[in-house]
Amino acid sequence: MLVRLLYVSQPVGPVTTTVTTSILEKSNINNKRENITGVLCQGLGLWMQVLEGERHQVNVLYSRIMANRMHHNVELLSMEEITHRRFGQWSMALVHLSKDDPMVKMAHPEFDPYSASSKDAMSLLDELIKTSSPITHMDS
Repeated sequence: MLVRLLYVSQPVGPVTTTVTTSILEKSNINNKRENITGVLCQGLGLWMQVLEGERHQVNVLYSRIMANRMHHNVELLSMEEITHRRFGQWSMALVHLSKDDPMVKMAHPEFDPYSASSKDAMSLLDELIKTSSPITHMDS
């Protein structure tokens, strides 16, 4: 059974290019092995991530994320059964939010994923993907 899981968390410590590159590289390797796809939205002091795959594999990965000391305030926004993947082309893509991004500043300055509905959070994520160029690998 395929599921889509959406969660939000806050990074512990600074999120440097080295940290982001490491996360993306490990995610691409591990997610390909487990047939998990998704997207990670990073910026403004938070991570918002969608994971898609077989329920067991997604649950195992989400459990590891909750136990990972790089995250705190991990909160599940939604988990739903799906018939097809929304982000099937990426084992893990990164959408980086800049606080200066005009879409963020003008369209959603009040957005708080911890209090938003899962539908609103997913809609924002879809908008961000359309208005940016998701990164599927990073050059070190």
